[in-house]
Amino acid sequence: MLNFDDSRLTAIGLLSEVHAGLMARFQPVMTAAGLSEIDFETLIRLARSPRQRLRMSDLAAQTGLSTSGVTRVVDRLEREELVRREACHTDRRASYAVLTDAGRERLEVVVPQHLQDIDDCLTGLLSTSELEAFLGSLRKIRDVVRPCATAGAQEAEARLSS
Repeated sequence: MLNFDDSRLTAIGLLSEVHAGLMARFQPVMTAAGLSEIDFETLIRLARSPRQRLRMSDLAAQTGLSTSGVTRVVDRLEREELVRREACHTDRRASYAVLTDAGRERLEVVVPQHLQDIDDCLTGLLSTSELEAFLGSLRKIRDVVRPCATAGAQEAEARLSS
């Protein structure tokens, strides 16, 4: 007989519930700033990248979007002047998405409350050692289920160092 109390089902169920609850908690702040969840993810990934830019292909890999999907998001953010595109000087086929001053300013409106929400319902509930273990566990899982989530980050840092 199948065991419906299997801890693996519990783990994925809890993860799903936590994700849905966090996204619901974060949504009002994003909406007030005129950003969708994917808009925010795109802007924050650019903000946290070396020189606040990523190759479009790396941005697609990091966000889990298709190349056409990331193109549509960047097109929209570009119309709002939150992002701009730059040609790659070494590869004509590639281009970069770059965070603009307006994009940074929009994040400066959102991030303080977003950090408070994160602290109130996630990181602030954990001790320092629990948080370190939690982040280590999340990275271990992420590296299996989304190995491209940091695409371009190491290469970009290496290019900046040379």
